[in-house]
Amino acid sequence: MDRRDFFKATGALSFAVVVAGDGLRLVTEAQAQEKGKAINAWVRIAPDGTVTILTAGAEMGQGSMTSLPLIVAEEMDADWSKVVLDWAPADPKIYGYPLGERRSMSIVGSRAVQTYYNDLRVAGAQVRKVLLANAAEKWSTDVKTLRTEPGFVVDGAGRKLGYGEIAAFAKVPQPLPAVDAAELKKNGEFRLIGKPVARRDVPAKVNGEAKYGIDVQLPGMVYASTRHCPEHGGEPESWNDAKVRSMSGVLGTVRLPDGVAVVADSIPHALAGRLALQVKWRRGATAGFDSETALEQTYAKVHADPAAKIEVLDSKGDAKSAFASAAKTVRAEFRSDYGYHAQMEPLNAVARFNAAGDRVEIWEGTQDPGTSRLAVAKTLGFNAEQVEFHQCYMGGGFGRRTLGDYASEAARIAREVKKPVKLVWPREEDLQYGMFRPQAFQCLEAALDQEGKVAGWSHCVVGAGGGLLHTGVKIPYYGVPNQHIEMRGAPNGVRVKQWRAVGHVFNVFAIESFVDQLAADAGMDPIAFRLERMRATPKTRAVLEKVAQMCDWNTPRPAGRALGLSLSDRSGSQAAGVAEVSLDRSSGKIRVHKAWLAVDGGTVVQPEMARANVESGIVYGLSSVLHERVTLKGGEVQQSNFHDYHVLRMSDVPEVMEVAFLAKDTKPTGLGEIGNPWVAAAVANAVYRLTGKRLTHMPFTPERVKGLLTA
Repeated sequence: MDRRDFFKATGALSFAVVVAGDGLRLVTEAQAQEKGKAINAWVRIAPDGTVTILTAGAEMGQGSMTSLPLIVAEEMDADWSKVVLDWAPADPKIYGYPLGERRSMSIVGSRAVQTYYNDLRVAGAQVRKVLLANAAEKWSTDVKTLRTEPGFVVDGAGRKLGYGEIAAFAKVPQPLPAVDAAELKKNGEFRLIGKPVARRDVPAKVNGEAKYGIDVQLPGMVYASTRHCPEHGGEPESWNDAKVRSMSGVLGTVRLPDGVAVVADSIPHALAGRLALQVKWRRGATAGFDSETALEQTYAKVHADPAAKIEVLDSKGDAKSAFASAAKTVRAEFRSDYGYHAQMEPLNAVARFNAAGDRVEIWEGTQDPGTSRLAVAKTLGFNAEQVEFHQCYMGGGFGRRTLGDYASEAARIAREVKKPVKLVWPREEDLQYGMFRPQAFQCLEAALDQEGKVAGWSHCVVGAGGGLLHTGVKIPYYGVPNQHIEMRGAPNGVRVKQWRAVGHVFNVFAIESFVDQLAADAGMDPIAFRLERMRATPKTRAVLEKVAQMCDWNTPRPAGRALGLSLSDRSGSQAAGVAEVSLDRSSGKIRVHKAWLAVDGGTVVQPEMARANVESGIVYGLSSVLHERVTLKGGEVQQSNFHDYHVLRMSDVPEVMEVAFLAKDTKPTGLGEIGNPWVAAAVANAVYRLTGKRLTHMPFTPERVKGLLTA
């Protein structure tokens, strides 16, 4: 008996979800079946009071798996201790949020809570209305005299009906009752939202029950690992197939569009076969590319080239006139290297075909199950209905796990060998054939008027990556009247990808470092300069004032330490951060001792989860700012594992990290990435206060710092 039959047999009250023009709406599961849609119930209430709620939030440690069902439970007044969570199917048309002209389940860009929030509240309120209406009919009373408390409908006389009791006899109106926005709970009425609630995934992760893609085991399963062309965009021509096949445990090799897979009876044998591969490659798009030369020379030439193709990203007022009439102009350049996602769990997926070969099952930890399912279907020439997708936990995503590329490879290999296959990319492969945060060159210019206010602003970002280059390049938190912001492309064939906060990381670094330079030139306090000379918005003023209070901004620091300030902006949220920094001049090592961040993220559904998420962003940001860089020479990535792609160590994490959320009675905005963008500029600005010299190339490796000090 499957779950659906079980709930039917036990008289459960089930609600499916359909898409209306203005969002998600519930119908009974029976109605959904009548319409020919085999839809899993979004909410089920069993006679014993157990409430099952599906979650569309891919879980990679950020807490979305818990937060989204909690929003439903809040509005339906469910007893959270009786709520059971289950993954939503990989069907964006049913379980996705609106994204332009389509719907998406992609958990990227800090979208989960802010995009699902309103729809899930309405869904929960609809369930609550049905429960109230059935209780009123049972008691022959006016529904207006009834109220709910967790798991029960209550009347004025003290009678109670449990949700499970109601589920056993409930009749569901067709269509379900509409919910007006005024009927939703006010913030002061919340029992769950804004209150500390334990994440549901943590116990399973602690005791080992949580299933990641790499944990999946199937009868008769074999194992595969891959070797892709070291030049991005290349493909295999030939390889030493006979020699590899002769190795212990190796079952064969499979040609991929851009690489070769080795199939074996175990992971160690697959990895050994991969290492033994000798492949003749057809050269790729990155052939001959040198990333350091491009960043130091080529991109600057593109910026200076009057014939270069320009994409204007934002324009306000008359920047040209502002610069022509300026009392003073200031210019600065900034650079940043490629960055790798460095997720803890290696990329992996499991694929299994049915006996007829016309259906496939996929097990994968993905940020976007809908896209992954479609990618597998496209690879196989299937339609989406022929792909059954099983969502798993993820050991980190950071924007890399959204494409389904390695899941598609697993499916391709499984069809070839006619066995279930677990594919694992080793760390070396993930780095060599990675998809990176773009490197970028930036030039900023400011025009100051007679009063010293910034009247004109110009920002040009150069690199390869299209939209990945320019997120965060605009300055909605400052009221500079005349602005010109542009992007210039410099294609090179390197695979690039969204990376936690995407372009905000290097763009905010450039913007906030430059503003700090302007403040220092003016002899002004950095906060006062932002408020007075940059015309900071009221929202920005609030986070600046809050972080100044948190860190005791005007209090002198111990000898050898200094504070650095930066704003952060991402996914509708704003923040201001301060880092307390010291510098070992002999080694060039920067140490961040303390970090404070004041965040305006609207209504915070789960404060403790959000705080942990923001703190993880700070640590992730520090790692990228102080250590992480990918370089290419001759078109090939030079780094191979964590011995030469350095990440932050536990001993270097700040001993103090304080995060404060400004109380807001507004819709939630994104918090998953707000902890990252501010870090680079805050650290660089603190180093300037210690040395009088500016760091303009990220990351700030010890070698670069020592070079700056001796320049």
